[in-house]
Amino acid sequence: MRRALPKLPSWLPVDGYILALVGTVALAALLPARGPAATVADGASTGAVALLFFLYGARLSTREALDGLRHWRLHLTVLACTFVLFPVLGLAARGLVPYVLPPTLYTGLLFLCLVPSTVQSSIAFTSIARGNVAAAICAGSFSSIVGIVVTPLLAGLVLHGDGGGFSAGSLVSIVCQLLLPFVAGQLLRRWVGGFIARHRKALGHVDRGSILLVVYTAFSAGMVQGIWHQVSPLRLLCLLGVEAVLLAVMLTATSYGAKKLGFPRADRIAITFAGSKKSLAAGLPMASVLFGAQAGLAVLPLMLFHQMQLMVCAVLAKRCAARAEPEPRRESSPAATAVGGSTAPVPVPGPATAPAPSAR
Repeated sequence: MRRALPKLPSWLPVDGYILALVGTVALAALLPARGPAATVADGASTGAVALLFFLYGARLSTREALDGLRHWRLHLTVLACTFVLFPVLGLAARGLVPYVLPPTLYTGLLFLCLVPSTVQSSIAFTSIARGNVAAAICAGSFSSIVGIVVTPLLAGLVLHGDGGGFSAGSLVSIVCQLLLPFVAGQLLRRWVGGFIARHRKALGHVDRGSILLVVYTAFSAGMVQGIWHQVSPLRLLCLLGVEAVLLAVMLTATSYGAKKLGFPRADRIAITFAGSKKSLAAGLPMASVLFGAQAGLAVLPLMLFHQMQLMVCAVLAKRCAARAEPEPRRESSPAATAVGGSTAPVPVPGPATAPAPSAR
């Protein structure tokens, strides 16, 4: 009689994409791109970043984004958490250098605090917790759009002297690799939107493959330059501890802050999960543009934080769903409720049917 293979607990989601990222890092450590191969990988990575942001622009419905602005208080709260409170906490962590964190890891931690919020993970956990799913969709989308401009600007202000920030070259790269492809995707959405919608699954593999290429290029450059000898296992453990505190503070601040601001329960859930997380899919390409060859260590804190937020928020979402009172099903769509800013319960799928969180 064959025994069933052991399974991980349902409350401990190990994202398969994270495993792919870890495998890519291992490949870069064993077989880093050197010489002509590094030149080819760097060029391919540049093209992959441009393609990513073109697809982001082509997927975004401008009409839906404008309609979502009606729920402006919720979106402003999420943006304030993402681009104000997070950076303030990141700057406060500067006091940990060099006693707890080395400057290289602190730069990555600070960059983590500047990137936009997630989209898919926020939606998934908001759905599991029976919150305002449509609001989470709009909040994540707005954060991604704003982050294309705000994240590089904040990086130029707070990362100056920390291995990142603006220069004439990085400014041109940001415009060419991030802004122009995104705008082009929006302008061409009328003609390519249908194709992208029909091939969503295949293009999802293109998205993830592009990010894996960016990671391989960044970590290869770090291996060639020997930057990994600068970090000890003890420092990595310290980084995990600091990130655990950061996530706990943000979850607490978003939850109690939304309650103090008078948001209904469904909206508070959306604010908690959208305002406390960071996007791996948006952060990795931005780091490759901003940090260049130093991107390897710069993205390590973001990769660790991403998996940590998935594990912690999965537990919180299911506990929140267990505490929720049964809600009657309604015929109206969740989008109409969230856009209008109503406090009525929003019908959402239960834990069994909620979408799985991913790297976004």
